[in-house]
Amino acid sequence: YSRLFQNVLSLVGGLALFLLGMNSMGDGLEKACGNKMKKILEKLTSNRFVGVLVGMFITMVIQSSSATTVMVVGFVNAGMMTLTQAVWVIMGANIGTTITGQLVALDIGWIAPIFAIAGVIMMLFVKKPIVNEIGKIFCGFGVLFIGMDMMSSSMLPLRESEEFIGLMTKFSNPILGILVGAVFTAVIQSSSASVGILQALAIAGVVNLDNAVFILFGQNIGTCVTALLASIGTNRSAKRTTLIHFSFNIIGTIIFTIVCLVSPLTKLVSSWTPNNASQQIANMHTIFNICTTLLLLPFGAYLVKLAEKLLPDLPTKQDSIFQYLSNEINLNVGGSALYLENTRLEIDRMYLLAKDNIEKSFDLLIFDREKDVNIILEQEDIVDKLNEGITKHITDCLSHDGNAAVNEAYSAYLSITNNIERLSDHAMNIYEHYQELKNKSIIINEEVKTEIVKMKNTCLEMLEAASRKEAFREANDLEDFIDNMTEAYRNNMIERLKGSICTAEGSLVYSAILIDFERIGDHLLNIAENNQKINL
Repeated sequence: YSRLFQNVLSLVGGLALFLLGMNSMGDGLEKACGNKMKKILEKLTSNRFVGVLVGMFITMVIQSSSATTVMVVGFVNAGMMTLTQAVWVIMGANIGTTITGQLVALDIGWIAPIFAIAGVIMMLFVKKPIVNEIGKIFCGFGVLFIGMDMMSSSMLPLRESEEFIGLMTKFSNPILGILVGAVFTAVIQSSSASVGILQALAIAGVVNLDNAVFILFGQNIGTCVTALLASIGTNRSAKRTTLIHFSFNIIGTIIFTIVCLVSPLTKLVSSWTPNNASQQIANMHTIFNICTTLLLLPFGAYLVKLAEKLLPDLPTKQDSIFQYLSNEINLNVGGSALYLENTRLEIDRMYLLAKDNIEKSFDLLIFDREKDVNIILEQEDIVDKLNEGITKHITDCLSHDGNAAVNEAYSAYLSITNNIERLSDHAMNIYEHYQELKNKSIIINEEVKTEIVKMKNTCLEMLEAASRKEAFREANDLEDFIDNMTEAYRNNMIERLKGSICTAEGSLVYSAILIDFERIGDHLLNIAENNQKINL
């Protein structure tokens, strides 16, 4: 029993190290180049072949099909990628994820400690963030193989266990093997890890390709669970993306199960590397994903139609103040890129609402458009709720993400959000000044109206400039112009007051309008300055 306990402990410990290595390597790769990968994904997916290649390349780089799929779900949710484009990327991601199995199959476990030591040195003794992330990649790579070696060693005694060999023989039953592979992968949320464990059994001589092949097919289905979790709280199209991911792997599993039952495919793959069962599993995993992609590539549009039929559009229902963000934070690997992008989209939406309120509040003074009052009030309420929700979302993301560039972007977005909320507040102040003028029956003369029109047009010009990173100098000049305008209009007001052209009450209200006008310029300059800080 003591020996059995040691073996079980070694197996579990090896699995823990394998998963830690996978997580560390994937996290380091994502933080080192995840946002660059996001930009590639965003721009290069219009052509089906390019989409497959992009999905494959990104998954090979960040070592996680789950990360790529999570990004795709986010892009579809944000309306930046169509379902059809998502199909190609998912197909490529399934091919790219097989690289981990191929790496594990290589007999390079002896250099694992070297990578782990080099990684630890880079993480502990080098200050540069990018070197730290590369160190994390090295360390993860080394720990992954150390864990793999521990698992393989702990499984060696199972070669002599008739009970265990009998159990593994049962998994040659297609349905049972597929179920076991799918459930186990769903639990640990990593097809790379579950395939690695299968390879560890093969290295120990416990399993061969004949009784592992159906488990391998099931593992491809189980990996879809991560994308399913990422789609919680997203729109209908994003949920359809996860359904396409499921459909792809289920169709591939059905096809390959039938092929393996009626043809000598398993024997053929085994014959390529007869003395290396781990390599056989890696090769079958690669063949499964490449062939399924080639078979389904012409039918991508039909997969989209199937997803749309299984998940039809629902009646419009606004459960959340957000259009692009979820109320829940679920930062799986790859999640930081999509959350950052959706945060930007949500802030852009908030900015447009505040901009519209500023324009409408000035129009109240110029044209006496009382029909806009309800719109201003409704949009102010939405802006307040968005400010609260986005602020909480950014705070949660800052506590989860360790990437310096991403955190700097989130900090800038946090400041921008608060300044947008203040813009909308000043629009509300102008609305209240309008109400005061109405209640006191104060008439705005034509000279003052002309000044208010110029204030409105200058605000709109600066609103447009502040939203563009390349227009910072223009925004800065406009803020100086607003300051000068405010001073000039205040002097004009004093002259009108001296000449008894306006009343003291009217002058007080106009003075308050000028203060809000000047404050709008200040907040827009803050927004322009923070836009300069975002380098992703």
